[in-house]
Amino acid sequence: MSSPDPIYESIILGSGPAGLTAAIYTGRSRCCPILIHGHQPGGQLTTTTAVDNYPGFPQGVDGPELMENMRLQAERFGTQFVEGKVTRVELGERPFRLWVDDQLYRCLTLIIATGASPRLLGLGTEEALYGHGVSVCATCDGFFYRDKEVVVVGGGDTAVEEAVFLTRFAKRVTMVHRRDELRATPVLAQRVFANDRIAFRWDTVVSEILTDQAGVTGVRLKNLKTGEEENFACAGVFIAIGHQPNSALFKGQLDFDKDGYIQTRNGTETSVPGVFAAGDVQDPIFRQAITAAGTGCMAAIQAERFLDDLPSEAQLSCQKGICTEQ
Repeated sequence: MSSPDPIYESIILGSGPAGLTAAIYTGRSRCCPILIHGHQPGGQLTTTTAVDNYPGFPQGVDGPELMENMRLQAERFGTQFVEGKVTRVELGERPFRLWVDDQLYRCLTLIIATGASPRLLGLGTEEALYGHGVSVCATCDGFFYRDKEVVVVGGGDTAVEEAVFLTRFAKRVTMVHRRDELRATPVLAQRVFANDRIAFRWDTVVSEILTDQAGVTGVRLKNLKTGEEENFACAGVFIAIGHQPNSALFKGQLDFDKDGYIQTRNGTETSVPGVFAAGDVQDPIFRQAITAAGTGCMAAIQAERFLDDLPSEAQLSCQKGICTEQ
């Protein structure tokens, strides 16, 4: 007797480079994966106006254009797109169950590519200024600030690494930190203290980002000890106060690291067989479009192999990516 609800071979959560690459590979190897995305598909690259370090584009490529091309490629190989918010998942048994708003979906394999969100300053203007003087990724955008003054906000390992990297391009890097000492590990901290192109503003926060029609012109700094404020001229602001993996939906069902990133092994396998994680939701280190796409490829291949190895007693008959219970 067939089940009233279809069981999909593969469902992918997320439409950034990891999710769309997983969809491309899954669609080519089997058929018709379901990709569920939110109301603003495309991941963080949709807020990036120019991507210069993605292979295959010698003149660079617009971030939204790159993501749209990935989406079209996934559609070409049969991916079905579902827009909505995943409100609940149950990974305790297979088929896995998840709800998009109130609609139930079931699947034999699940690829989680929900990404991570950068922590922002809370000024309300940062996201609108992405690509116009505000960045959360020095590796992505540092090249555009050659011989210019830039500010890095933060004092942890990420901020230190961003500041050191930016000295390859910027005329001067000023680190703005709310404390009177860095939180970074000593080895990393020594790198910035030894670099004469890096300056510091201690006990200080950015209270406003200053702009004109062309973009960022500076920041308003406030000293937390004295209360004094001043305008500080710069061409770019790099916010490096950490990222938050979009993994809360899976808390208590998958293994996390101490910062909430989904732990993976043997590539993209999670602690639940048949569930795979790709991209920034499991990567606290690199957070690049190309590495996310690479893990999306890995997750799709591992999901395919998992499906191939399912025992016959699973008693599922699959056709065009949809399975029915026999």
